[in-house]
Amino acid sequence: MRLRHTAASAVSALALALALPASPAGASTGPFTYVYNDEGGTPHVSLLSDPPSRACLSLPEVTDPSALPAHSPKNYTSSVATVFTGPDCTGDSYTLRANGGRASELLKLRSVVFS
Repeated sequence: MRLRHTAASAVSALALALALPASPAGASTGPFTYVYNDEGGTPHVSLLSDPPSRACLSLPEVTDPSALPAHSPKNYTSSVATVFTGPDCTGDSYTLRANGGRASELLKLRSVVFS
């Protein structure tokens, strides 16, 4: 009888371990994209792949206040993304849901943090 309970516990533990996400601790999995315009006004799509969680990320192409802010974010990561109008996660914020949250070109951003 004890052997059955031990075996059942081992099988349950294995099933639980296999059900846990395989992503590294503190990382979101998946891409986050946004559009920014270069100095000539040409739009470009930029990508953050598997960004770290709970760390403010200033978007390098638009950190300079003289640059136009980025727009049209798409969040395909496994985490909620909170985008900010200013660098260093300052200014107004907007939340994009995980796995497909998006906004139009009306939403301007310069930084983002993932939950």
